[in-house]
Amino acid sequence: MSDYAFLARQLEALLDTRDALTNMAQTCAFIMQEISELNWAGFYLQRQPETLILGPFQGKPACNPIPFSQGVCGAAARSRQTQRVDDVHAVPDHITCDAASRSELVVPIVVQDRVWGVLDLDSPLKSRFSAEDQAGIETLVTVFATQSDLANWS
Repeated sequence: MSDYAFLARQLEALLDTRDALTNMAQTCAFIMQEISELNWAGFYLQRQPETLILGPFQGKPACNPIPFSQGVCGAAARSRQTQRVDDVHAVPDHITCDAASRSELVVPIVVQDRVWGVLDLDSPLKSRFSAEDQAGIETLVTVFATQSDLANWS
């Protein structure tokens, strides 16, 4: 179990620039280092209408692009709500980038009432993410968004 309050303080100290690209890279590396049992952590960004484009990540090569109409990342972007999936293979429109992934947690990032992107975490373990993990990762996303100049990044 992770101490998310402590991790949030660490991430805030790590993100010592307002540059979103640097902060995305640092956030992914930090999450992969500090959160156990993950096989992928990364950002997908809305740089085209209703489409997520791959951003900085840690893990195996990823699928790109992802339409809002497909998959767990698309559902998070479309609904603007965190998606916590215990078994991705049970999701009919799941986009399989790494067949080893079993569970997924995707947190949308909304800036000025627009979906800026999502943070996507994958695990090779079924039911890896608890409600506590969801709340903790949502806090880390808030730290990232607060520390980064997202409104002026394109």
